[in-house]
Amino acid sequence: MKTRHLIAAALSAAALAAAGCASTPNVRVMSDPSADFTQYRTFGFASPLGTDRGGYQSAVSQQLKTSARTQLEARGLRYVEADPDLVVNFSATLDEKLRVSTTPTATMGVGYYGYRTGMYSAWPMYRDETTVTPYNEGTLNIDIADARRRQLVWEGVVRSTVTEKTRSNIGPALDSAVANAFAKYPVPVASPAK
Repeated sequence: MKTRHLIAAALSAAALAAAGCASTPNVRVMSDPSADFTQYRTFGFASPLGTDRGGYQSAVSQQLKTSARTQLEARGLRYVEADPDLVVNFSATLDEKLRVSTTPTATMGVGYYGYRTGMYSAWPMYRDETTVTPYNEGTLNIDIADARRRQLVWEGVVRSTVTEKTRSNIGPALDSAVANAFAKYPVPVASPAK
C-alpha cells in the first residue's frame, strides 16, 4: 500500500515538473485607456523597424510585418503606405538565462565519516541537490502608436523559451507569437458578413 502511494506521488511530481518546464508563451499587454480603438481605420509600419539591422529589413522584420498585417486586417483595419492612423513597430531580444532547481535527496550515511549528511539541510538525512540548466528566452515587443498624437496606444509583449527547433523553423514561431499578442488586442477579429 505504501509503495503504491510513493509511486503515485513520484509520478505526480514528475508530471508537475514536466508541466513547469513546458514552453507556453507569457503574454502581457498594455493599452491606453483613453484611446478609442474603433476610430482607427488604417495602419502602417515604422521605418526603420526596431528589428531592422544595418539599414536593411531583416527576414524577421518581414515575417513580423506579414503576421501583424494579417492580424490587423482581420480586425477590419486597412494597410496604407502613407499617413496611417496607427504605426506598428517591433523589437525583439534573445537572452541567455539559467533555470536553477533545488530538490532534497535522501542520503544514507554518505558524508563526514559516514554520518551527519543532510543534518544542516531542510530535512535531516536529506541533502539538497541543485541542477542548473541554461536556456534561451525570446522576447517580442509589438508597439502600436497613434500616428497623429505620436503616442503609444497599445503594446504587446510575448516571452517564450527558444529551442533549437524554434530557431530552425522561425516563421511559424513568429506567427504564433504575434497571434498570441493580438488575441488580447482591444478590437476582436471581425466576423464575416452573413
